Amino acid sequence: MIKLISAALIALPLLVLSGCDQIESSSKQILSTAADSAKKAIDDTHKAATSALDDAKQDLSMAQPESEKNAEKNSKEI
Repeated sequence: MIKLISAALIALPLLVLSGCDQIESSSKQILSTAADSAKKAIDDTHKAATSALDDAKQDLSMAQPESEKNAEKNSKEI
């Protein structure tokens, strides 16, 4: 009976440690997935913002009267 209890007491910490390793591995995988998702969201947001800015610049340049465009060209040449 004592040998059985001793064996159980020795095996129990090993089981707990192996469970902790599995939890750590799962946590790292979840954090990695979350970081990748966040990076993708940031990249998509940046791409959308850049596209919107380019569209706005194009709309503004189309709406600008010719006299202002010529004045801008002249000021850039100086």
